[in-house]
Amino acid sequence: MAKAQGMAEHEPVGRAAADGCTASIGQMTIRPMTEEDIREVAALEAETFSMPWSKKSLMETLCQEEMLFLVAREKALLGYAGVCMSLDEGEITNVAVRENARRRGVARRLLEELTARMAEANICRLVLEVRVSNTAAMKLYESCGFAIAGTRKRFYERPVEDAWVMNKSI
Repeated sequence: MAKAQGMAEHEPVGRAAADGCTASIGQMTIRPMTEEDIREVAALEAETFSMPWSKKSLMETLCQEEMLFLVAREKALLGYAGVCMSLDEGEITNVAVRENARRRGVARRLLEELTARMAEANICRLVLEVRVSNTAAMKLYESCGFAIAGTRKRFYERPVEDAWVMNKSI
């Protein structure tokens, strides 16, 4: 989960990081989510997840210092990833990539950028949950340094399914 360009070590990561700091990868740019991104992020959230975050919930993350959502864009939104920080731990809450942008390294670059920004914010560990049936995501997370730490029984509701808890030290 690329080094964040333009972020000083003392600079907070949440809402204040939405100052335009970006990491560019070819034609793809990764930057903090802004209000202008909410409509597209909410649409992708609804396409991807059975229990999507609402536009209102996504908008509220912009004001919360402990939350950081990054978007990957070319001209349109390619994907996004979010993290919630607590003390020295970050919980990755969402990772989604448009179907026509998958297998292009978008999720990997988002995870790398999140990891770099979390390291700068003195976050020591990242954790996430993933459906046990989502082998593609598990392979991606493992290739990014995450390891299975346990299981959350019946974690997902629609459909009901267990989740692997994965984490990594940074």
